[in-house]
Amino acid sequence: MKFVSRLPLCLVLCGAGLAQQDPAQSLNEQVSRATGNRLRFTFEERTRWEEKYGVTFGKAVNQQDMLSRIRVGAQFRLLDWLTFSAMGQDSRVPFYGVVAPNTIRDTMDLHEAYVDLFGQRKTGFGALFGRQMQDYGESRLIGSPQWSNVSKTYDLGKVYYRTAKTRLEVLMLSPVKILPDQFNVPDLGERIWGTYETFSGLGHGAVAEAYVLRHSQNKIGGWTGAGTLGTNSFGGRVYGPLSGGLSYSLEGVGQGGHAGLKQQRAFAWFAGLTEKTSVGGHAASLSVEYKLASGTKPAQAGSGTFDQLSPANHDKFGHEDLFGWRNLKTLKSLESFYVTKPFALNFMYTNEWLYSATDALYNSQGGSIAISAKGTAGTHVGQEADLFATYKWGAHTFGGGFGHFFRGEFVDAATAHINPRYFYIFQQYSFR
Repeated sequence: MKFVSRLPLCLVLCGAGLAQQDPAQSLNEQVSRATGNRLRFTFEERTRWEEKYGVTFGKAVNQQDMLSRIRVGAQFRLLDWLTFSAMGQDSRVPFYGVVAPNTIRDTMDLHEAYVDLFGQRKTGFGALFGRQMQDYGESRLIGSPQWSNVSKTYDLGKVYYRTAKTRLEVLMLSPVKILPDQFNVPDLGERIWGTYETFSGLGHGAVAEAYVLRHSQNKIGGWTGAGTLGTNSFGGRVYGPLSGGLSYSLEGVGQGGHAGLKQQRAFAWFAGLTEKTSVGGHAASLSVEYKLASGTKPAQAGSGTFDQLSPANHDKFGHEDLFGWRNLKTLKSLESFYVTKPFALNFMYTNEWLYSATDALYNSQGGSIAISAKGTAGTHVGQEADLFATYKWGAHTFGGGFGHFFRGEFVDAATAHINPRYFYIFQQYSFR
């Protein structure tokens, strides 16, 4: 019944989004001007129908779900140096049948609520405290995946100092644990804290980032083994333009600390290249990347399985979101062709191998999918091909896609011999 009651609202908003001049966005602009640009509202309504086959490689039933998400928020700048912001999120799966898990359902809750101090300034000190979605770098270690129906958010505190070309930051983040029918209260059983620095103006448009991050997790925070988790990640990233429409991105991470009772010695790295070009007079983008995350080798003392922290993994290992950045080597390409400026066709290809044949294949959340303890199942995980399209019209976006995973020797030997498939269509309306 709650879903049905949403239908008139959704139809009105969809109509507004398809109109040549969006009345909701216009009203928001009028409110902002009337308050001296101190008050703004945000809104998002998204519906997605998706079908998944071969879920968790045959360990779970196939899914056909209607995912619905609404966000309503406001930002108020009380003083030139003081801003309050809040956003509620309501995520539902109305035709799921049994009670849906907290990975796709969370009735109206406080998704963001924070105080921003000196955030409007371009230089000097600043701070932010409260609850907020976060993305650092390319969100390979810390991120909020927006494709998820229940997008990740964090209870946090950060203090930073900025110059024209530098940002130095100290941070503490705790991923919010979702309680679908209760208020999501702060729970610091899992924490990521440390420092994150950004340096621009290094020549040829290059930007460099450096970070030291401690990831702690106890039983309450989700650690399931003996002892606790306490990994230290030392890493950096550099990216920038090259000649001829090319751009690059490189990132590397080394890890120490402990994973339960075992000493942690792991690493990961990423390299990517993108070209902006044109095909037949239409804009296009071509990219290729290779990434690796270590796993535990048979003769290795302690743990060599990379701790991926709290990433936004969507699209990083294929559109089906099957895998995480642990014990995996991945080759990926993405071609985007713009038929018109708002209409894009995309083709993504990924090919994956295990780093260690005796370590597990891990899912997007970092949990084990399957393992061959003796290493007899091989290392080729498989390949995925994805075709998807998006069309933007004002504040409205439509899209759809299909993905198919072709199993390799490891999946064939260590799982239920399933080739996962994914189909979806969606629409979204938003303004801010």
